[in-house]
Amino acid sequence: MSHKSRGINAERDLIHKFWETGWGAMRAAGSGSSQFPSPDVIASNNVRTLAIECKLTTATRQYFSKKEVKELVYFAEKFGAEPWLAVKFFREEWYFFSIDDAKETSANHVITLEQAKSRGMTLTDLVA
Repeated sequence: MSHKSRGINAERDLIHKFWETGWGAMRAAGSGSSQFPSPDVIASNNVRTLAIECKLTTATRQYFSKKEVKELVYFAEKFGAEPWLAVKFFREEWYFFSIDDAKETSANHVITLEQAKSRGMTLTDLVA
């Protein structure tokens, strides 16, 4: 299975999990390849709307480029949504972070597995 296919399947898994909690969710097909900024997943419960950039990794740290984060924030502002970063580490659940919770480096924003376990929000936390 290609890296892209694994990422798409992970996004679909996350969408199913949102629906199971009573939220509506959809994958933004073509995210990252459109001329317009768009997140990987959009989810809402008619009170809150979330724009989520998702990553799947087997490593112990995951990077989000500054461009990805900037476009996520821009989209969220235009759409009236909250911008969130989501990481699915190997054999772990999804962890969610506000932009401010991701450590900023000179070129990226990074989230480590250790940080995810100590400060990340689970889906249950996020939708509560």
